[in-house]
Amino acid sequence: MRWKVGDREKIRFWKDKWINQHESLAKRYPRLFIISSQQNHTIRQMGIHNDKGWEWKFSWRRLLFDNEIDTTINFLREVEGQSIQQQQTDIWEWLGDPSGNYSTPSAYNLIWEEIVGGQKEDWSMELWKTKIPSKIAVFTWRLCRGRLPTKENLRKRHMQINNMLCPFYSGAMEDESHLFIHCIKIQPIWWESMSWMNIKGTFPFSPKQHFMQHSSIQIEGLRAKRWRYWWLAVTWSIWKLRNRILFANAEFDTNRLFEDAIFIVWTWLRQFEKDFTVHYNQWSSNIRQGFLFM
Repeated sequence: MRWKVGDREKIRFWKDKWINQHESLAKRYPRLFIISSQQNHTIRQMGIHNDKGWEWKFSWRRLLFDNEIDTTINFLREVEGQSIQQQQTDIWEWLGDPSGNYSTPSAYNLIWEEIVGGQKEDWSMELWKTKIPSKIAVFTWRLCRGRLPTKENLRKRHMQINNMLCPFYSGAMEDESHLFIHCIKIQPIWWESMSWMNIKGTFPFSPKQHFMQHSSIQIEGLRAKRWRYWWLAVTWSIWKLRNRILFANAEFDTNRLFEDAIFIVWTWLRQFEKDFTVHYNQWSSNIRQGFLFM
């Protein structure tokens, strides 16, 4: 927000951010502020309207030194370039929308730009342009941003967790890196699927890096899309199984997890891939060939 100057009665000339939204004139010109006799004046008290328009009336505690002349010239140029309205009241103006009016979408856009430094990260762009159900996209975004309610994240939020161990393998703590990538019960699934594409290498540390690794592999066309679908389906299936174990006393079943991911990808291909007519039995029994499809 910033002040939009109207009748000048509410805005403090030196201390409010009415010209530059990031800093006041007092911070921008500290030497001039120190020697000003009008430090607490509103804009209205800093000048008068006459036949020629608005005229500034500055008052200083002493004469300006030679080394302050250039700063003063810049100060006067900046101030005299401002339009002082006589018939309007001072109001707050929202900078997130050209209309100056606040809206929730414009606030969201500002927050998002702040988070990613003014532009969306590559992994996020890849995610949001992928045709998948919205709940999967939101889940993946939370996973890559470290926002899922894993035991470690809940502990960071000062919630009391009696058992911090991984529900799949009790030899490690449950955090996103372990649960989705490095758990010894999960790694065989990734190794198996990497063999379909003849891909070799180590697993990255974080889910976001893992997703980016899948997105950056040099494959094109349908294979690239299906490969990305597979990563999304596996991570979603891992999370669903984790919750069934914690809240419904289910048991870890690698085959069930694998089959869930295969079925999810098949449903997405039927929905989002043109001319995909492969029967599920054929797809599930020839999964490797499904990812080698050109």
